[in-house]
Formats: sequence, structure tokens, C-alpha cells
Amino acid sequence: MAITRHATARWEGDLKSGVGRLNTPQSGVFKDTRYGFNTRFGDEKGANPEELIAAAHAGCFAMALSAQLTEAGHPPTFIESRADVELSMDGGPHITQVKLTVRGQAPGVSADEFRRYAEDAKTNCPISKVLAAVPISLDVQD
Repeated sequence: MAITRHATARWEGDLKSGVGRLNTPQSGVFKDTRYGFNTRFGDEKGANPEELIAAAHAGCFAMALSAQLTEAGHPPTFIESRADVELSMDGGPHITQVKLTVRGQAPGVSADEFRRYAEDAKTNCPISKVLAAVPISLDVQD
């Protein structure tokens, strides 16, 4: 069984003065959410691709860690995760690293065990796997 999710983006104008809109029709979380040059490379409020990657990674990682702990018989009381996506401008914009930070509590799990479960979740959550450089295909439509 496969599940397909989608989002759309529309960009109008040149890179620096143009504006984009993001939509996630299935969930409705984004509805014409603005993004642009200054929300990505400056400090203007609005969405940006790196923040969206960070949110996806933090959420996926937390769910994977919860699944691992629960499967081991230690459902977590809570998990707080953070993903920092670093965008370098050296040689043109590119993501140089993602740093995951996690804090949580699972009854009956030592700090060392929690660390082992977190390492496994970091390696095996679907978003971690995508960010490890999987092939990307392209379908160009008229």
C-alpha cells in the first residue's frame, strides 16, 4: 500500500522581487502561504523551503523514535525534536547539513538506551533516508 501526499507552489516574477504561494490541499495546513527571496535569504516572516524540510524531518524523526520505543515496550511520555537545516551560500545556495536535537522521556529506558533508539530513528526515519541523497525523478508537463 502506498500513500501519496502533495503540495503545490506557484512563483510569479523574478527571484528577488517575485513572490510564491504554497498550498497543501489535502491537509489544508498551507493555503496560499507566502514565500519569497526575503523569507528564504533574509529575515522577513513567511515560509521557506529549508524550514519546511526541518519541520518534516523533526516530525518524522519524533514519530520514528516513538515507534521504536513503543515497539520495545516503552511508550514515551513525550519526545521533543528539533531539526536545524543549514543553508550555505558559498558557491551558490546549498544545504550543507541537518542537525537533529531530541529530548524525551520513556519509562524504563536509561539515557544510553534512549540514545541508541534515537540513533536508530535518525538513520531509519523516511525523511532521513530522503535527505541521504536518494534519486529524484522529474516529470515535465505542459
